[in-house]
Amino acid sequence: MDLAIIADDLTGAILIAAAIEAGGTACPVVLGPADAARDESARVVVFATRTRLAPATDAVAAVTAILGAIETGGRSPQVAYKVCSSFDSTDEGNIGPVADLFLERYGDAPLTMSAGYPKTGTTVHQGYLFYRGRLVSESIKRHDPLTPMTDPDLVRTIARQTQNRVGLVPHGVLREGLASAARRLDELGAAGMALVLVDCSDDDDARIGAELTLARRATIGSDAHVMALAAARLAGGERVTSPPPPHAEGPAAAIFGSVGPVAEAQLAAFERTCPVLRIDVMNPSPVAAIVAEALAWAGPKIGERPLGVTTAPAGDAALSDAQKAFGVLGAARRAEAILAGVAAGLIARGVARLAVSGGETSGAVAAALDIATVRSLPDQGFGGGLCVADTPRPLSLYFKSGKLGDDDVMLQALAAMCD
Repeated sequence: MDLAIIADDLTGAILIAAAIEAGGTACPVVLGPADAARDESARVVVFATRTRLAPATDAVAAVTAILGAIETGGRSPQVAYKVCSSFDSTDEGNIGPVADLFLERYGDAPLTMSAGYPKTGTTVHQGYLFYRGRLVSESIKRHDPLTPMTDPDLVRTIARQTQNRVGLVPHGVLREGLASAARRLDELGAAGMALVLVDCSDDDDARIGAELTLARRATIGSDAHVMALAAARLAGGERVTSPPPPHAEGPAAAIFGSVGPVAEAQLAAFERTCPVLRIDVMNPSPVAAIVAEALAWAGPKIGERPLGVTTAPAGDAALSDAQKAFGVLGAARRAEAILAGVAAGLIARGVARLAVSGGETSGAVAAALDIATVRSLPDQGFGGGLCVADTPRPLSLYFKSGKLGDDDVMLQALAAMCD
């Protein structure tokens, strides 16, 4: 193993693996214990976690456990902690604490960090985060119910999560090439900057940032940085390839766990042609009873055409009520538990193609299905996320972030599973 990528959620893990697969290298995604990575020939392995919203101590513990597993037998791959392209987190977030873990474990300061994914309109310029052409603090992400992004200065944002000093390699230096960027990184390290953010104004920034990171033991970055790092790491070496597995055949369903304008538009597009059950998270019944009621609704509809199930609240007031009743994270976890139970019940009733919207929801569904590994498939033009599970019965899956994709992306994904 040359590169171990630890992703903070399942959708990010599969997106990264899809990019690597598209480049011609087999890249397993491990959802269960790290020792489930059985393919010793794989040069890159992605480990999916559910740490994006986890308390810092839990995230550090999860990453530490994976590091211990992958370093057995004297292995010492480069390690990348893959996080959301906009570094979504609060001041109590875990990006800084995981960076501190890497510094303590490897002592390879300064540690490079890079947010952004220009392909989806998320960029970092002069250390400031932009989302779809607007400062993140002026975008829809400022209203995120779990991680409202109100400060666009990522150097300042990361500095609030760590005791280490944070520096910046800006776009202007990156434009001068790798040698200039390396000199700036060395200067920042000599000045006591243990963490250094690298701009990502465009794909060239991501490439230079990845090349800057190649010689380092660990890094933290989002999609563009980690994809570019994997490409640089694999360049010129032997590629381990294997044909992708075929998709499963059978009934289809979609699970909608995300909230926000993008998720609402996708749900509306799906509902125009397919039946959708809307579950009220405020229902006082136990989770098991809510799941049973949902499956009673779904059972007769399985096989007719794709069906959908969602816990998305009907409007901001309903979301606010749920968060007041269960807490912000508690409401999210209750919704995830309901949807994961429904998903497992649908699979048990014969559903073979399942699309899931929402990073945290995707992780909960995968855990409920007890999937150890998946094989990610190359992006087919509507966003990575297609995969085939390593399970006794064939199962095709599509996991995606709630904020990505066209309005009809869930239908596109289910249709692609028939190709």
